[in-house]
Amino acid sequence: MAHDLFSSLALFETLSSPALMVREPAGDYRPAAGDEILQAAQRLLARRVKGADPLGSPAEVRDFLRARLGALPHEVFAVVHLDARHAVIDYVEMFRGTLTQTSVYPREVAKDALRLNSSALLLVHCHPSGNAEPSRADEMLTQALQLVDVRVLDHLIVAGNTILSMAEKGLV
Repeated sequence: MAHDLFSSLALFETLSSPALMVREPAGDYRPAAGDEILQAAQRLLARRVKGADPLGSPAEVRDFLRARLGALPHEVFAVVHLDARHAVIDYVEMFRGTLTQTSVYPREVAKDALRLNSSALLLVHCHPSGNAEPSRADEMLTQALQLVDVRVLDHLIVAGNTILSMAEKGLV
């Protein structure tokens, strides 16, 4: 069942501190900090996504991407590597940029796809501005990778809680 991840995470703020505890190396417990809760949620979502078919479980993939990229103050370009059955091999954050742009090198994406023996890719990046519309550079990058025989199934743009699929818009 799809749900609003940010609303779910907001629930953490309303819980009393004893509800979420972290065990220290010495064996003592202390209340979990907000960033520890978010990191634990990202790890849980990543475990659910790894080995999953993102086309068969798009809600889990989108939840993972929202948690991982949705609130970043800078652009990140990542790749979800898929095997021949479209199961997730790995999620790799390849490039980090500024508030408004990231330099992405198609050659490096292609090299990483070959290194991981990927059959297909999902390209992913975030727009901290909150505007999920693809730029001309986003469209050109997707086309460039297809020219070097890297199969791109989709290019997803995460803007806060919104995720735009370039495939759904007919741009892939």
